[in-house]
Amino acid sequence: MTRVLIADDDGVVRDVVRRYLERDGLDVSTAGDGGEALQLLGSDEIDVAVLDVMMPGPSGMSLCRTLRERSGYTLPVILLTALGEEEDRIAGLEAGADDYLTKPFSPRELVLRVRSVLRRAPAVRSAPDLTIGDLRLSTASRTVTVAGTPVSLTNREFDLLHFFLTHTDTVFAREDLLRLVWRWDFGDLSTVTVHVKRLRAKLGDRHRVQTVWGRGYMWTSAIGGPDATV
Repeated sequence: MTRVLIADDDGVVRDVVRRYLERDGLDVSTAGDGGEALQLLGSDEIDVAVLDVMMPGPSGMSLCRTLRERSGYTLPVILLTALGEEEDRIAGLEAGADDYLTKPFSPRELVLRVRSVLRRAPAVRSAPDLTIGDLRLSTASRTVTVAGTPVSLTNREFDLLHFFLTHTDTVFAREDLLRLVWRWDFGDLSTVTVHVKRLRAKLGDRHRVQTVWGRGYMWTSAIGGPDATV
């Protein structure tokens, strides 16, 4: 059974979210602080982690960064935050989170977001591997290498790269990418902006993600095109 970790120092939040997730057929582990969450992540078979940004020692943001620093560790992470400013949400995404929700939130929406991140991995694994120059993307292992060197991507970054590589030379607005990659019909468009920025940084000069001003982004098949910026 799919297992979700809920880590939040608010017992009411943990209990309500647990009941909604269990009602949806998911197995749930809970933690009241970052230390307990880290122990569960190290000992349990967790499929997705929902972490409170401001819980005590270590915080959800710190835990997310720690998880992303582990080579090949692509556990989906959803951050819960009481901070609604755009800078705070972007900071969470830059820490490697796949998604975030701002408190107060609908427990049912959280269930939908959990289902969304969980269904991303199987959707791509059956597709063939992709090679463009010295960039290789393996759908079976969900790994990416550049000139034989592994590139650590989150699940969302991997899915975004896979989408670009299978839809080259086509412009997609941020709204389109949010719907086609994230499978959201609504959401903060800065989520897409941050993920494109991170993908470019991780691929370095091997990326071919171009900004088409006023329209969106595309992966160009042309070699040696101008550098793009967000």
